[in-house]
Amino acid sequence: MTTDDTKALFDEVSTSGYYPEIVAEGLSDALAGEPVAAYVLHHEPTFDHDEIRRHMTVLALTPSRLVLVHTDEHPGDDLLPKPYTSTTSEAVALAQVRSVVVTRMVTSKSKQLEEALMTVGWGAVSRVDLEPARCADPECDADHGYTGSLTGDDFSLRLAAAADGGTAVERLLGFARTLSAATAGRTA
Repeated sequence: MTTDDTKALFDEVSTSGYYPEIVAEGLSDALAGEPVAAYVLHHEPTFDHDEIRRHMTVLALTPSRLVLVHTDEHPGDDLLPKPYTSTTSEAVALAQVRSVVVTRMVTSKSKQLEEALMTVGWGAVSRVDLEPARCADPECDADHGYTGSLTGDDFSLRLAAAADGGTAVERLLGFARTLSAATAGRTA
C-alpha cells in the first residue's frame, strides 16, 4: 500500500461538521500513527420519535489493520443527564479478516449502480439462525432437533446513491476492492 490518504481523511472528518474533534481524536488513537491507504466516511441521521440523531462511521485501511470508528450522539440519561457523544473504535489485523462480502444493486433497465453493501467478517460477532428440523413425512410429530446457520456478521455498511450520492457508493466499492486485495496479500 503506497497511498497515504491520512490527510484527506482527517480533512473530510473536519468538513463533515459532526463532532470533528471527537471523531478525529478517536480515529487518531485507533490509527496509532499508521498511514491510511483507503477510507470510507459515512455520516447518517437517524429518526427517533420526535428527534433526529446523527452518527458517523469511519473505516480506514492501514498497511496492517482495518480500523473502524463509530460515533453516536445520545440524549441525556440516568448515567449522564446531559446530551453526550460516544465514540467506539476497533482495529482488526488484516490477517484476521476472514471475509469481505460485497453486494451491488443495479437497476435492470439503466444498469445504474443504486446501492452497495459491504460486510466484513473477522470472527468477533456471529449470527445464529435456527429453525426446527423437519423430516419428509407430513404425519411425523417427532422432535428432529434444530437446523440452522452460523453467519459471520462483524460489520456491514450499506450506501445508496439516492441518500448518500453515487460518489459515496463508488468509494465504498473502491474501499472493498482495496480491502480484499490487502487481505489477499497484495495491493489494489
